[in-house]
Amino acid sequence: MLSKLQERFRKEWLFLLMMLPGLVLTAIFSYGPMYGIIMAFQDYNPGLGYGGSPWVGWANFKLIFSQPAFLVTIRNTFFISFMKIVFGTLASVVFALQLNEIRQNGPKRIFQTIVYIPNFISWVIMAGILTDILGTNGIINEVVKGLGGRPVQFLSNRGVFPWTLIFTDMWKTFGFGTVVYLATMTGIDPELYESAVIDGAGRWRQTWSITLPMLIPIIILMTVLALGNVLSAGFDQVYNLYSPSVFPTGDIIDTYVYRAGLQSGKYAIGTAVGLFKSLVSSVLISTSLFVAYKFAGYKVF
Repeated sequence: MLSKLQERFRKEWLFLLMMLPGLVLTAIFSYGPMYGIIMAFQDYNPGLGYGGSPWVGWANFKLIFSQPAFLVTIRNTFFISFMKIVFGTLASVVFALQLNEIRQNGPKRIFQTIVYIPNFISWVIMAGILTDILGTNGIINEVVKGLGGRPVQFLSNRGVFPWTLIFTDMWKTFGFGTVVYLATMTGIDPELYESAVIDGAGRWRQTWSITLPMLIPIIILMTVLALGNVLSAGFDQVYNLYSPSVFPTGDIIDTYVYRAGLQSGKYAIGTAVGLFKSLVSSVLISTSLFVAYKFAGYKVF
């Protein structure tokens, strides 16, 4: 066994050396800060530090779960995340199917690039754009008022704000999924379509009987992998768009941690919430990878 390891090391030592900087950075910035998890079990005081702060055990966790506001953030996080997955997947598949019907590569690439560009724009910039578009005096509300309607408070109405998050995220990110699904379609055997044409199948029947079934494995894979991050409902987006008036429906776990842990200085509470989220996310990610392997043949390890 030792000789085999030595032989493998002799052949692959250059690759291991190339990995070393990444491993060092990961250890420093990802595993090193994990020592701070002990704050979740302390009544942490920055002046006393880790060693001097009193140990309170599970008191911080009992406190956060006894607060209705935190339970609301969990509900908001799951709702917003699931809806983003559903509508994002639907938009990506539908648009990819439409692009697939364009026979000329030039127009297809133009449309593909147009929908993919927003994926590279940060939410800081996108929030400014959306404020101009969706604000009370924004473009959309000016059109609504011009048609005799009442302005819609997209960013300050509690009932509307979650859907604003969902559809703006869909608009920004569905281009990536479109590229993935379109690439999958290019790998479908053309002979399947030729056989369908001989049998008299039209474009709709070909799409329904050939294209969609061939896309199902990658749809399952993309959806399952997205479920692993369901507790991360998009901090950048929410933080740059929300306001206190929409906290009851737009507040998510990450923004709750930010306000409780950093803005309010309750570091122990913020750490406890973050630890809870990390543990649940680890279970979800492990489960999603297992499901992806079972149903889509995707394997990481």
